[in-house]
Amino acid sequence: MASDEVEGTSPLPHADEHITLIGLGAIGVSFLALHLTYSSATVSVYDPRPDLEEHIQAVLPLYLPSSVDVASLISVGRLNLCASLEEACLAATIVQEQGPENVGFKQKTWSEVIRYVAPTCHLWSSTSGIPASKQLEHLSTTDDKHLEYPPTTDDIQASSARQRLLIVHPFNPPHIMPLLELVPSPHTTPAEVSFAKSYFTALRSGHRPITIHRESAGFVANRLSFILFREACHLVNEGVASAEEIDEVVRASLGPRWAMAGPFKMYGFGGGNKGLRGFLDNIGESIGEVWRDAGTITMDDDAWKDKVVEQTTQAYGLPSAEDIRVRDGGLRAVVKAQEEQERVARHGGGQGGQ
Repeated sequence: MASDEVEGTSPLPHADEHITLIGLGAIGVSFLALHLTYSSATVSVYDPRPDLEEHIQAVLPLYLPSSVDVASLISVGRLNLCASLEEACLAATIVQEQGPENVGFKQKTWSEVIRYVAPTCHLWSSTSGIPASKQLEHLSTTDDKHLEYPPTTDDIQASSARQRLLIVHPFNPPHIMPLLELVPSPHTTPAEVSFAKSYFTALRSGHRPITIHRESAGFVANRLSFILFREACHLVNEGVASAEEIDEVVRASLGPRWAMAGPFKMYGFGGGNKGLRGFLDNIGESIGEVWRDAGTITMDDDAWKDKVVEQTTQAYGLPSAEDIRVRDGGLRAVVKAQEEQERVARHGGGQGGQ
């Protein structure tokens, strides 16, 4: 709920923050709902689309509690729809971008943002896989540790931005899914990571910020997800199973299993009293055979894409507002079940049987 209190218990946090969101696609709108529901921060948004206000009015209510009125949020100044990036960045204490997954776009955006914001402004990118170091590598070639004296304004600005930029990568939809991967570059200061972790923890929204120790393509969650997706597409392309059948296989197996625990803990159960070592000893040969047989399709080949898209569209159609409501309701139920299981475990439930 986007009121002054959550369930009437205590005031919402972050009243002193002014958040700027850049990019209002699915991830941007979901993050907007998260900030409006669980914080009392002021939020300014910018997207170059000409129908921004109509888009927000139509889509944001799908992500907010039913008691919240978008027009009221705008009228009281909690939500500001901005006509330019410069306007959106005025008074910003946090700038969070979730624009197109394109290095050039992100570099151009950050070049503008750092001209408009204070040198203390926190810089967050919710990219799906472009590391922070890549997003700012265009600014200045001077290494932060070897700035010439006196350093130029550009050098100071670039060094400061590199120290403040942090990847805050969600899993879609971020207003529900608990994971937030915090991925610093080698230049990002520990204070920036600590600030982001404390910001999301204070929301009391159930989010779980996890610090990733090294930059890698896709970070962790998307890296795992995209590799599984590649194999699923390969199986469809080879006629092993249809897109709908593979979805049901995942829902009936990996979905509930991994909702309870991750692969290492779950496979550990498969090794009995020897744990993961026993599991690897028992079926390691089969695992190796699957790894050797894994698909190698690439994004350069349109043939498999056409097949996967056709089957998926035939099975489900295109997502509607009702589909989003059903998805969100199901995800909330799974997250709630996770939280309940963790509560039971904390009070002596233990791991249980295999």
